[in-house]
Amino acid sequence: MATEKRDPILENVYSAKSNDELEQAYDAWADRYDEDVFQRGYMLPAITAGYVGRHVPANAKIVDAGAGTGIIGRVLNGMGHDDITGFDLSNGMLKIARDTGVYTELDRQVIGEPLKYESNSFDACVSVGTFTEGHAPSSGFDEIARIVKPGGHFIVTIRPDIYENEGYQDKVAEMTKAGKMKLVEKSEKFRLFTEVDPHVQHCVFVYQVQ
Repeated sequence: MATEKRDPILENVYSAKSNDELEQAYDAWADRYDEDVFQRGYMLPAITAGYVGRHVPANAKIVDAGAGTGIIGRVLNGMGHDDITGFDLSNGMLKIARDTGVYTELDRQVIGEPLKYESNSFDACVSVGTFTEGHAPSSGFDEIARIVKPGGHFIVTIRPDIYENEGYQDKVAEMTKAGKMKLVEKSEKFRLFTEVDPHVQHCVFVYQVQ
């Protein structure tokens, strides 16, 4: 993948070297984010929603980790989910998400740091496009497992190459061995965007918290 030329808009966020740089990049992008990603044929929300529908009941209390502008929240709300909490590191993105009106609560929080929620607060966590290159670290899985109730689900999109090479695979193995969560379903590889970056693929992983 290193030899492939990447879409310049995506390069701007993937190349961030710190949370401050990442926050600044997303704050600057927030107003045009939805238009930009949908012009490129953004696939993650629709495909992820199918797995939510398969594993999460409509009356579930959901947390959207890395909510961004609230795209997946809007999709889930359209499916009948009306108890969705969200958080993101970018206040600019959160402002757009807040304007959608589909979240019961939105906060600025950073994956990889302690989250403010009580343990066992949610029936499910959904995270779309957040656990990826230069973004949320695999250590964030620990806090997700803490705030989701035993028996609940963590539904997350991750690039297969990032999953294998950036510590996610090892983190999952560690947590599975410790009895904290287990993989219950994984999608086939699919393109992140239909119109650009054909080499960039993702999978949806469904974990059950134990």
